[in-house]
Amino acid sequence: MQPLSHRKRIPIPFYGLALVLLIPLVSPANSCTEQEKSSLLQFLDGLSRDSSLTESWRSDTDCCTWEGITCSPDRTVTDILLASRGLEGSISPFLGNLTSLLRLNLSRNLLFGGLPLELFSASSIIVLDVSFNRLTGGLSELPSSTPARPLQVLNISSNLFTGRFPSTTWEVMKNLVVLNASNNSFTGQIPTTPCVSAPSFAVLELSFNQLSGNIPPGLSNCFVLKLLSAGYNNLSGTLPDELFKITSLEHILLPSNWLEGAFHGIVKLTNLVTLDLGKNELSGEIPDSIGELKRLQELNLDHNNMYGELPSALSNCTNLVTVDLHANKFSGELAKVNFVNLSNLKKLDLLSNDFTGTIPESIYSCSKLTALRTLQILSDSRSLTTLFIGSNFLHETMPEDGIDGFENLQQSADRTYT
Repeated sequence: MQPLSHRKRIPIPFYGLALVLLIPLVSPANSCTEQEKSSLLQFLDGLSRDSSLTESWRSDTDCCTWEGITCSPDRTVTDILLASRGLEGSISPFLGNLTSLLRLNLSRNLLFGGLPLELFSASSIIVLDVSFNRLTGGLSELPSSTPARPLQVLNISSNLFTGRFPSTTWEVMKNLVVLNASNNSFTGQIPTTPCVSAPSFAVLELSFNQLSGNIPPGLSNCFVLKLLSAGYNNLSGTLPDELFKITSLEHILLPSNWLEGAFHGIVKLTNLVTLDLGKNELSGEIPDSIGELKRLQELNLDHNNMYGELPSALSNCTNLVTVDLHANKFSGELAKVNFVNLSNLKKLDLLSNDFTGTIPESIYSCSKLTALRTLQILSDSRSLTTLFIGSNFLHETMPEDGIDGFENLQQSADRTYT
């Protein structure tokens, strides 16, 4: 090896040298502005725990290179993506000074305090996700004179928000598509203003709150609504006919409320995939028109006061995967339903009803069935001493509440006969 002083030197071409000299001169023009850098550092200062962001967010470096920050080609901040970083502290209103910010995701952290009005009313943000934090207070009421906001997705779920939904705020959210405010402590009625002000409004998720009152007929103005979820609230009254006019609906999730009466008119909901009305006070029969719901995959009507026989039209719902009707007053024989057509069925729960007759042989064609709760049908067979269920439930355990009433049962076995 030659001594260092005698090694052959590789000459640097002129254009390479010029580029080396030029880079320090142009980099300030290609970095984020001092105003945007300052706004981000103000946010950092409000955190009591920043999960090592300070190592990346240094004032002497370009903020477009900072962890969780994305910039546009003109070096303006467009994205702040800091989900699940263990951040603790408050959300700085100075983030509202980022005039090109499109997406802000601070979900799944330990942030507390309120949601700054500067973010809620920002003139550029289209996606705002602060879900799974400890944010408190209510949503700010924006003046009706506020120009239309571009916000499309608002996810404030799983926080500690309280109060009613501000009506005028939704009036200026002309582009809103998704509102997820589930798992908070909001009160009052289901908001319907977005149905009128935002023509593309498609997802309304309000489950696990303290909402009350009737389901507002004004929801029928949500012409493209695909998901309505308001389970685990204190909603009451009957299901309005207007609800069944929203033909775009794919998912209706209203379990664990105080809804009553029968439901009719579902024949128009031909796009429905999920219907969950379990744990309410509903009565009446399952209408024959349910057979028109060709896309239906999940039907949950458990823990209600419904009665009557299962309609044979249920056989037409060939995409059904889950049918949960337990804890009702359904009666009659199951043979009216042709289970041969329900080849996708995985769960059938008919426990605690008044069905009679035999389990239809057609149910054996449901090869994907993994959960079957119908043994209660045999509860009147009090002299039964032996129950052979063959090899139908491999690797499954007997349900604890599935053999109630069989006082004389001495042996139940899962055997295979050849």
